[in-house]
Amino acid sequence: MRGRQAGTALLLLVAVVVAALPAPSLGWGVDGHLIICQIAQGRLSDAAAKAVNELLPSGAGGNLSSLCSWADRVRFRYHWSAPLHFIDVPDNVCSYSYDRDCKDEEGVKGRCVAGAINNYTSQLLTYGSSSLSPSSKSSGQYNLTEALLFLSHFMGDIHQPLHCGFASDRGGNTIDVHWYRRKTVLHHVWDVSIIQTAEKDYYDEGAGEFVDALNKNITGAWSDKVQEWEECAKNQTACPDKYVCLASFFIF
Repeated sequence: MRGRQAGTALLLLVAVVVAALPAPSLGWGVDGHLIICQIAQGRLSDAAAKAVNELLPSGAGGNLSSLCSWADRVRFRYHWSAPLHFIDVPDNVCSYSYDRDCKDEEGVKGRCVAGAINNYTSQLLTYGSSSLSPSSKSSGQYNLTEALLFLSHFMGDIHQPLHCGFASDRGGNTIDVHWYRRKTVLHHVWDVSIIQTAEKDYYDEGAGEFVDALNKNITGAWSDKVQEWEECAKNQTACPDKYVCLASFFIF
């Protein structure tokens, strides 16, 4: 089925995100999300690439990376989406449990980044179903363009170590640090500073060479790991729990 092919192929975002940044550089802001989506879009199957192109707004020019930070830009307009960017775990508990931890401040289950990935993956799997026209961007119940933009962004967020963190320090937002000579907070270092410094020191102050270097690693040094990154256990369509808190408990 076209919908199944397109939706499943979008899960290459999972594999690409894991491979997208070397171990010391897991966090990202605008440039990080752009890098992730550029790599991801280049690895989609023909069917998935066609679906992405059809779902993107015309102003994007077929470029997914141009809108990969959209979810950050709308979080103050879409107030309900704020808890979907992260997961809080109990203080000093170096483990993650979906049933225990995936909830918002009011205790509503599924309101975290892992739950959001499951939700928007399910929505995208309706794309191309027999009840929709071939170019429809809505299933009636869902806005599939927004589902695509949320999914592509949250696949980045779930791999930022401090998007899975202790509730008391708000994912490192209350921890003051110095990055070289600049005072900032730990969360910002992982979101932005590491990538900006890497771009300046190694990649001619831009994302393009960074993308090229990462693509070479994906097809070269990391090529034997790609299949593992792409697979979900028990024939699951999405498996965000596989990546939640993957690196966060090693930071401190």
